[in-house]
Amino acid sequence: MGATFQIIGIVSTSARGVAIMIETWVPLLGGLILLVAGGELLVRGAVQAAERIGISPLVIGLTLVGFGTSMPELVTSVQAGLNGSPGIAYGNIVGSNIANILLIAGVSALICPIVVARSALRRDAIVMLAVAAGFAVLAWAVPMGRMAGAGLVVVLIGYIWFVIHQERGAADGGALHDKSLALAEVDPGLAPPHAVKRLAVPILIALAGLILVVAGGSFLVSGAVALARGFGVSETVIGLTIVAVGTSMPELITSVIAALKRHGDVAFGNVVGSNIYNILGIGGTTALIAPSQVPSEIAGFDAPVMVAVSLLLVLFAATGLRIGRREGAVLVTGYVAYLWMLWP
Repeated sequence: MGATFQIIGIVSTSARGVAIMIETWVPLLGGLILLVAGGELLVRGAVQAAERIGISPLVIGLTLVGFGTSMPELVTSVQAGLNGSPGIAYGNIVGSNIANILLIAGVSALICPIVVARSALRRDAIVMLAVAAGFAVLAWAVPMGRMAGAGLVVVLIGYIWFVIHQERGAADGGALHDKSLALAEVDPGLAPPHAVKRLAVPILIALAGLILVVAGGSFLVSGAVALARGFGVSETVIGLTIVAVGTSMPELITSVIAALKRHGDVAFGNVVGSNIYNILGIGGTTALIAPSQVPSEIAGFDAPVMVAVSLLLVLFAATGLRIGRREGAVLVTGYVAYLWMLWP
């Protein structure tokens, strides 16, 4: 009789374990897949529609492609903010920026040393460092309300306008343009010009991508919350690590492909451009739609770390306008150390 109860207990425990796994990992992984697939469809449809209307390739690259490749982070942070999980919302933004620099730039440099254009260093990398520092100050000093969010979005719009005005007709579109070039390395069909005969088809593709992205963001947030509860870990830690790396997968893939093709300058621009979009575009939009306080753990530790690694990247890039394999190893090691300090 005791053996029977023991067997029933084992079966019951196993069933609970399977249920927890389904509740946690299926939404998490499914959400990531939907985010990546939906983001690709959204970018493809939007770019083709814009080309059909007659918008210039430079404007398309700086706006539609830039926002499209950052859509996983955007939707996830907004969904988390609306669900009352600011740790995931802002952990995703700050954690993605840290991962972009330490993990993605580090891995790219290990594959192929990154050659940095002087213009990208003087303008875009300095802007990345400045907006990281500005966000860190805002996170520590004031709640991320709608006024702060509007300010971040206005700065992004002004920066994009400045880049378009400065680079129109130039060969180098800067970091934001490199972000779109990196995507074109993975999917040549997104490299303008791309002939599109009918406007309805790309619009439908973009709408389908948008639906997938929204659904994926909802699943990812639900899975992340369940994971945090299941492991007894704070939502902030989950947002800074698993969610941040997961939503940065498009940047990781595009940067690695660019590095494999010996286009290290594009990999650098992709990282810098993504970080600018993450803070100004995603942070600003999240604050506009779902105002909240940045968790004290992020404001007190992770945001300063983001500023520090941004400064480190700028210093590495400034030494000979090159990030070699040695610096890449330092960056990747730094990310491992960051995860070790972060995870309980």
